[in-house]
Amino acid sequence: MATASTPRRAVSLWRVLVPIICLVAGFGFAVSAHTARGTNLRAPGTANLVDLVRQAESEVHTADARVLALQAQVNRDTAAAARSNGAVAAVERAGAPLRTPFGLTAVSGPGLVVVLDDAAPSAANAGVDQNQLLVHQSDLQAVVNALWAGGAEAMSIAGQRLVPTSAVRCVGPTLLLNGEVFSPPYRVEAIGPVGGMQAALSASRGVAEFVQAAEYYGLGYTVGAETALRLPAYRGSLALSYAHVMR
Repeated sequence: MATASTPRRAVSLWRVLVPIICLVAGFGFAVSAHTARGTNLRAPGTANLVDLVRQAESEVHTADARVLALQAQVNRDTAAAARSNGAVAAVERAGAPLRTPFGLTAVSGPGLVVVLDDAAPSAANAGVDQNQLLVHQSDLQAVVNALWAGGAEAMSIAGQRLVPTSAVRCVGPTLLLNGEVFSPPYRVEAIGPVGGMQAALSASRGVAEFVQAAEYYGLGYTVGAETALRLPAYRGSLALSYAHVMR
């Protein structure tokens, strides 16, 4: 009797469990569908960080193009207003001498090009602290400060014009400048007296430390003179987010 009843008990148990399992599975599918709202919960656009970064960069470039178009329209409208409005014309004349020093106009002339780059992976660098193989914020700042001290009249990094409100900041192995992200090599272009800027680079302690590290670890560092550099105008916002004028 005991042997014959065992299969019957198993069958009865499965008859009870199967509906429960189906009910739980159905509930799980319903919750997933409600959460996804018709979308893929692990879509590449949300699951892949690289895609997110690329999408953000694309949006920034689109916004930059829109800003340039709007700035061009503002300049045209301002010039048109100045032709018929004496007050606007006076403000334009007063502000014109300040546009170039503040980086708001494209400039050209002789100068220096300094390129800094991370060290390439090699057997010689195996086991070396990876931080020693990267260009750091302090390295870029040392070069930029030396070039200003040497008489640079205008400067750009990775094609981004530096203005008084620009901040050279590194986030991990990348450079954050004027709201955009750049990877090495970092090309620094400076218009000004070539001899004075070269002397300032040679006299800078921070630059000397990077040159020494470049020779030891294989980082990239080159300095070259150019007769006709052309730097673009700054196209970002000039509004201050944190600083305020003292009254």
